[in-house]
Amino acid sequence: MKGTCSRAAGLAVAVGTLLAACGGSGSSSASSASSSQQAQAGASPSPSGPQPVLDENFPDPDVLQVGDTWYAYATQKASPNSNVQVATSKDLKTWQLLDTDPLPQLPAWATTGRTWAPDVSKVGNGYVMYFAAHSTDPDLQCIGVARATSPTGPFTNLGSKPLVCPADEGGAIDPASFVDADGTRYLVWKNDGNCCGDDTWLQLQKTSADGLKLTGPPVKLVKQDQPWEGDLVEAPTLVRHGSQYTLLYSANSYAGDKYVTGYATANKLTGPYTKNPQPLLTTSKTGIIGPGGQDVVHGPGGSDYLAVHGWDDGLSKRELYLLPVTWQGAKPVVKAG
Repeated sequence: MKGTCSRAAGLAVAVGTLLAACGGSGSSSASSASSSQQAQAGASPSPSGPQPVLDENFPDPDVLQVGDTWYAYATQKASPNSNVQVATSKDLKTWQLLDTDPLPQLPAWATTGRTWAPDVSKVGNGYVMYFAAHSTDPDLQCIGVARATSPTGPFTNLGSKPLVCPADEGGAIDPASFVDADGTRYLVWKNDGNCCGDDTWLQLQKTSADGLKLTGPPVKLVKQDQPWEGDLVEAPTLVRHGSQYTLLYSANSYAGDKYVTGYATANKLTGPYTKNPQPLLTTSKTGIIGPGGQDVVHGPGGSDYLAVHGWDDGLSKRELYLLPVTWQGAKPVVKAG
């Protein structure tokens, strides 16, 4: 993903063709690459385990509630081409994939075919979308920002340059918005270093009240340092429970059953964060192949869910799952199966 190793995207999935990253273990949003990096999964989902709520290729889900409707956003699809996908639900059980692209036009700095992991939040009387796209200069994945008056868009790009693009760290992907108890807004993201042997840090950065500008330096929270994480951590999601913070993240190769979801906790927003020694979600624990790209969803009656993607048993697409989650302080407890 770094420099000339940037991941080719588009999710061009066909029979016998699997998505893979440009180097290392790859990343959850990657699309096509060499055959040596094709996904190899050693497990199949249990017939009695969780079933997808959306039987579509819908990676890197982000879910937003507006009134009585939930909107789920995902990495682009290749055919027909789109920059961002969106689906809606009234009950979190039945989902409709909309025939619209919330981000119909990419910024001038970006090339088509490599748009991943959108994050949408309500800000004021409108909506802000962060997304990863491939920059022409530097030749890296970088994070852009767009704004709309409707959750389905169209979102209009802002700025002549990417919002986040640390060239010396391999670029940036997987943006996630966070609002602290005092109303201060932040952006959490991953530096995209795993392509070329660099560390991958999940980083926190303060933004303006409208979410459109960065107003503080990045703070590094955690990097890959556990055997089960392989050579990367990514897809951060930050939540607060009382005075504690929970950082959920994905790790290892997205392209099969090694992909997992982990978490770390802290008493301060900026850390230090202490990782749980074992992953929260794995293929064997959930019956979902490669559960990751997670987001916390607040459901009816105060119930919470983790939205994750997972491979179908043919490894041809990553479908959307919703897993019930409860909290023991800052510790997430997920019911799967």
